[in-house]
Amino acid sequence: MYYSIRHITRFRYSALVSESVMEVRMQPRSDAGQRCRSFQLSTTPRAAITSYRDYLGNTIHHFDVPGRHVQLSITAEALVELTPPAPPPPALAPADWDALDRMTAEQDLWDVLAPSHFARPSADLRAFATDVRLSRGADPLSTLIELTTQIYDSFEYAPDTTSVHSPIEDALRERRGVCQDLAHIMITLVRELGIPCRYVSGYLFHRHEDHDRSEEDASHAWVEALLPGLGWVGFDPTNNLVAGARHIRIAIGRDYADVPPTRGVYKGKATSTLDVAVRVSPTEAPPPDDDTLPPAPLGWQPNEADAEAQQQQQQQ
Repeated sequence: MYYSIRHITRFRYSALVSESVMEVRMQPRSDAGQRCRSFQLSTTPRAAITSYRDYLGNTIHHFDVPGRHVQLSITAEALVELTPPAPPPPALAPADWDALDRMTAEQDLWDVLAPSHFARPSADLRAFATDVRLSRGADPLSTLIELTTQIYDSFEYAPDTTSVHSPIEDALRERRGVCQDLAHIMITLVRELGIPCRYVSGYLFHRHEDHDRSEEDASHAWVEALLPGLGWVGFDPTNNLVAGARHIRIAIGRDYADVPPTRGVYKGKATSTLDVAVRVSPTEAPPPDDDTLPPAPLGWQPNEADAEAQQQQQQQ
C-alpha cells in the first residue's frame, strides 16, 4: 500500500520580518512496516536546508531565511509504502501484567514511563481517572482498548478550543479538545498504570465510510504502548481505533514537545498567522497541484515591539 502526502505550511507576517529560523519534522519514518520511499522539502523564500536524525530516529530538517520577507511557505511531499500491521489479538493473558513489569524493570524505559512536559499527573487527571475507574484490568491489551474507548466517549472533538501550548487540564475541565490533547491525556494515564507509552506525530488517511473525528486537512497524533509479545502498539483515542493501515508515522517522542511539525522564531515588529493544508492519498489518486490554502487575511495588526515569536502548529 502506497500513500502520497503533501503538507503545506504557510506563515504570513503583518510586516516585514528580518529573519526566520525553523526546524521541521515532516519526513515519515522508515520502520515498523513503514518505508519512506521519497521525500522533498522546499521553502519560499528559498533556503539552504540541512537535516539530521535525533536519538529516536526522527528526521529533523532545519533552515534559516536571513532576508526580509512577509511570508514563509514550507512544502513537504512524500511517498510512503505501508505494510498494514497484523491486528492484535482481542486480549493478552492475565500473566502478561507480570511479564510487563519484568520488561520495564529490565529495560531502559524511564523516558516513556516518567511524566513529561505535556503528559504529567494533576488533580484534574486524577479526577478523570476516578471517573473512568482507571486500574489494571484483566490484561494489558484489553485495558488499553477499553481506555481508548473511554477517552473517546468522554471528550468532544472540538478544534480551536485549545492551543498548541495548552496543558491537559484545559481539555480535562471542558471535556473538549483535539488529538494532541487526547493523546497527552491517554499517555499520562497509561504511564500511571506502569505501561511504557509515547506520543506519535503523523497523518491519518481519511475515508468517508470511517467517520473519523479528526481533521482531514491537518496532521494527526496518537499514542503507542509497549506490550509483551506485541511490541509497540498504536492507539488512537480521538477516533477510537487501534492504529493500522491508515496511520502514517512521522515522529515519536515523550509528548508533543519532542515532535512538533514546525518549531521556529522570527525577528520583526509583526504578528503572524498560520495556514496548513494536508493531503494524504493512495497513489492511484494523487493529490492535485493546487494547495487550497485560503487567501491572505485582511486587517493586519502589527506588534509595537520587536519580537522573537515561536511558530508551531497544533495537531488536530
